[in-house]
Amino acid sequence: MKSLLLSVTLLILLANCSGKNAKKDELFNKSDIFWYQKIIKDVKLDSLDKADEDYTSLASEHVASPLLKEALMILAKAHMKNEEYLMANYYIDEYIKRYATKSNISYLEFLKIKSNFQSFKRLNRDQKLLLDTINSSNQFLKRYQNSPYTPEVQTILTRLYLANRVLNENIVKLYKKTGKLKSAKIYEQKIKNSWLNNIKIKE
Repeated sequence: MKSLLLSVTLLILLANCSGKNAKKDELFNKSDIFWYQKIIKDVKLDSLDKADEDYTSLASEHVASPLLKEALMILAKAHMKNEEYLMANYYIDEYIKRYATKSNISYLEFLKIKSNFQSFKRLNRDQKLLLDTINSSNQFLKRYQNSPYTPEVQTILTRLYLANRVLNENIVKLYKKTGKLKSAKIYEQKIKNSWLNNIKIKE
């Protein structure tokens, strides 16, 4: 009796495993439109991990599909909306590598600046990214003076400079607290030389 129960149990386990494998096999060699529609569905359901997996399948099975272009932008914006900025930047970078042109490069670079700017939740942990984004914003304004995104980048840049000033002030306090007065003076000088000191605020 025991051997019979064991045999039945093994058969059930094997059946379940084969069923799962069959389901996995069903998701191979699908059309590009199948994967694209699945990505759209996953994004609508806020299942971005699944959407990322489906993009991987789309990109690996259909390397020349025109739907890759749309999928990249959809995923970049979806991750930005979900405050997952590292993933958003990954998709923006992929889009730039594959599909950047003279007509859309300013928008793509603006999108990455915006993504980086929105990611600053913990200022003290993002000093390098802050300075890199300031540099990227300045480069954008030099390259694309007539871009429709220039006003927004200017606003972002001003806020980044203000954030950098706050960061420098916090660093001064930290150095003074720990007795590193020479280092504190370096950052005090940076604050003193900042162009923000020339701004007159109307009362």
